[in-house]
Amino acid sequence: MAARLALAFACALAAASPSLAATVDVRAGRLFDPDSGKVSTDQRIRIVDGKIVSIGPWDATDTAIVIDWSAYTVLPGLIDLHTHITDGATEGSDPAEPLKHSEAATILKAVPAAKTMLRAGFTTVRDVGVYRGLTDIALRDAINAGDVEGPRMFVAGGYITTPGGGGEIDALAPDISLPETFRIGEVHNASDARDRARYLLDHGADFIKLIATGAVLAIGSEPGALELSPEEMKAACDEAKLRGSYCIAHAHGAEGIKAAIRAGARTIEHASYLDAEGIALAKKRGVWLDMDIYNGDWIEEVGTKQGWPAEYLRKNRETTDVQRNGFAAAVKAGAKLTFGTDAAVYPYGLGGRQFAYMVRYGMTPMGAIQAATTEAAKALRLEGEVGTLRPGGWGDLIAVSGDPLTDIRLLEHVDAVIKGGELVR
Repeated sequence: MAARLALAFACALAAASPSLAATVDVRAGRLFDPDSGKVSTDQRIRIVDGKIVSIGPWDATDTAIVIDWSAYTVLPGLIDLHTHITDGATEGSDPAEPLKHSEAATILKAVPAAKTMLRAGFTTVRDVGVYRGLTDIALRDAINAGDVEGPRMFVAGGYITTPGGGGEIDALAPDISLPETFRIGEVHNASDARDRARYLLDHGADFIKLIATGAVLAIGSEPGALELSPEEMKAACDEAKLRGSYCIAHAHGAEGIKAAIRAGARTIEHASYLDAEGIALAKKRGVWLDMDIYNGDWIEEVGTKQGWPAEYLRKNRETTDVQRNGFAAAVKAGAKLTFGTDAAVYPYGLGGRQFAYMVRYGMTPMGAIQAATTEAAKALRLEGEVGTLRPGGWGDLIAVSGDPLTDIRLLEHVDAVIKGGELVR
């Protein structure tokens, strides 16, 4: 289908007059609007200069370029709030893998990863940290300039982490020091946390990523253990807020989750040991939970076959089921949930598999789609701009065969993607 659509779109562009070159009409057989939860049939989405300007019943009287998706269900482009596109493309089972690539090679390896993510239907992503500082900013800027094909990226620039914590590579001999570019967010106290947050934002980061607790895929780091102090987290969050930004927190442990929420984190990533008190606190503070409940199965199956470090596999087994139970409890309690997959842990392009897990653990198909569109957009502070069909929002759309409200797994293999009014597949 993608080849036929691309050919049709190219022919339409060649035939269009210059005055209509930036106007595209998409004919949707079925149109799912996650803002309202409504489905309409035979609709026209008009996109001008990359933005949606109107939606209404199909009318062929105008002479805009037409992308005919009349045989498909059309939704806004999807949003993944927890990806590692930039240096995740250099990671493998070797904990020291990111050190084995130059800065240029790291960014170049991310180019096909970005393309794969976009073509899987994720037109917007939040890339939540890199080991080699600021490389994600370079990739984001190349995409925005049109030099690289990929989703809209919002990036952290690095990690705010303790020395040797979950945000650093801790797989070297004790007498080998990490290069400074790999320690860009290392902090020892609250003053350091404030300074490092300021540095990252001054150098182009969109938000601040805190490593509040230990990590699963890190050597010598336990997921349940608090690593950053509450004072360090608050200092970084206060600095981000002062500069018109926000912080998010990698937090597996129950106490780390609550400490990060109290410190001002906008979203909690992973939330593996989420408890009832943490759910209640997240609801009270209006914090989103961004829980990657798919990739535990991938780590168990593939990691075991490929001989990943035993520590990784042990911690994955300890966190997978309890995280999913916490997710189900959060859904039942009415907490705010978004869609984040930890892309890079599994191969890029497979993130759509998480939808079925979200439904299995308590969400409706509509709720799962909203988590990856309207709720994710709110968490990004881009409500009405991405993950939406509102006039004024970006013309980001995906097409799937059939009805994802009855078969959520259709979102694992989208048929076509438009970003900013341009057909990319």
